[in-house]
Amino acid sequence: MLQLTSPVRHYPWGSRTVIPEMLGLPSPADEPYAELWMGAHPDAPSVLEDGSGLDAAIAADPAGLLGPQVRERFGDRLPFLMKVLAADRPLSLQAHPTTAQAEVGFAAEEAAGIPHDDPTRTFKDPFHKPEILCAITPVEALCGFRPVEESLHCLAKLQLPELMPTIAALARGGLRAAIPQLLALSTGRRESLVRAVAERAASFVAAHDPEFINTYRWAATLAETYPGDPGVVISLMCNHLTLAPGEAVFLPAGNLHAYLSGAGVEVMASSDNVLRGGLTAKHVDLAALIEVLDFTDGKVPVIHPVLGPGGLRYPTPVDDFDLTRCQVDVDPGVLTTAGPQLLLCAEGRAVLTGVDREVVLEQGGSAFVPAGLPITARGPAVLYRTTTALR
Repeated sequence: MLQLTSPVRHYPWGSRTVIPEMLGLPSPADEPYAELWMGAHPDAPSVLEDGSGLDAAIAADPAGLLGPQVRERFGDRLPFLMKVLAADRPLSLQAHPTTAQAEVGFAAEEAAGIPHDDPTRTFKDPFHKPEILCAITPVEALCGFRPVEESLHCLAKLQLPELMPTIAALARGGLRAAIPQLLALSTGRRESLVRAVAERAASFVAAHDPEFINTYRWAATLAETYPGDPGVVISLMCNHLTLAPGEAVFLPAGNLHAYLSGAGVEVMASSDNVLRGGLTAKHVDLAALIEVLDFTDGKVPVIHPVLGPGGLRYPTPVDDFDLTRCQVDVDPGVLTTAGPQLLLCAEGRAVLTGVDREVVLEQGGSAFVPAGLPITARGPAVLYRTTTALR
C-alpha cells in the first residue's frame, strides 16, 4: 500500500471552501481550490512518502503494481484518474475524443511539432477521456443536447430576430447544422446575438415564467462572464442537469458538457484531451471540435448506484474505471480487488490494513493499493474507490 499526497489544481472557477475543508485547511482559502488529483497522470502525479511520484513507482514496477490484466489491456500505465472537483463558477463547454480520434489527432500534432504546452495544442495524448461525476454537494451541469424539438421551442420562445438563422439551421439540418453556424459567426454578430439573448432570457426569469427558467437564468449569468461567447446560445440547446448528492452522470466521448456549480468525485480515463466549444478564453479548435462532437439529441440519464462488492457501485459502459462509494464501519470490511485501486477518504477516518502494513487515512487522504493486494478497512469513514472494470 502506498500512502499518497495528492496535488491541488488552482483554477479561477474553483471553490475556496470545499477542498480546503476536506483537507482540514483554513476555509475560506486565499485562492480557489478547483481540483484534487489522485493518480499517476504525468501532469500532476500523486506523491509518495519518499517524495517520488506514483507515475515513477508504476514505471519501475508495472507488473507488481498494475497486475497482468491491466497491463494486457492498457499497457504499463494506470488507466484511470480520480479527482475531487469543486466549482463555484462554470467550467468551459467541452467534449472529449474517442480513442481513434485521439490517436489520429495526437499523431498529427506530434508530426507538426506542436509543443505539448502550446496553448493551441488540442491533443495532449493518444487516449480517450470518458468520465463520471458523482455529486457530493448539489451539482448543476449542462450535459449533452436536449431533444431538437425542445431546443426549437426554447429558442423560439425568446422571439428574437437575431436567433432566426440559428432556428432555421436547427429546423432544417439539426444540431449538426446549427452548432457550426453559431461557432462560425463573426465577432460583431456574436456580441449582438449574445447580448440580445441574455437580455430576453433575463426578462423571462424576472417575470418568473417557469418554462426553461433554469436554462434562461444560466444563459443570462453566463453572458455576464462571457459576453459575445456563442457558448451562451449553445447552452440553450443543452440539457440542464441537477444532481443530488449521491447521484452521478456519465459523460461518453463526444458529449458536450459544462459543470456549472457544485462539487463531486470525478473519475476518468487518464487523459488530458479537452476540446473546448465555448464559455472560455482558451483556444477553441473549431474543426477538431466539430469532428469530435456527438450531435445525438436526447435526455441524459442520472446514474443511481447499485449494491456491489464493498459498497454502492456506479456502473459505466467502459472498462478503464469503476467507482464505488464504500461506507466503512468500525468492523473491518474487505476491499480487495483484482486490479489496482485508488482510495479517497471523503469523510471520517479510515484504517487500511494490508499484508504487512497499516495506513491511516484522515479525511481528504488517499492511498494506492497494488493489484490483488489483500486489504481491509475500518472506520467509521466514507471511502471512494476507483479500480478498473476488468473482470
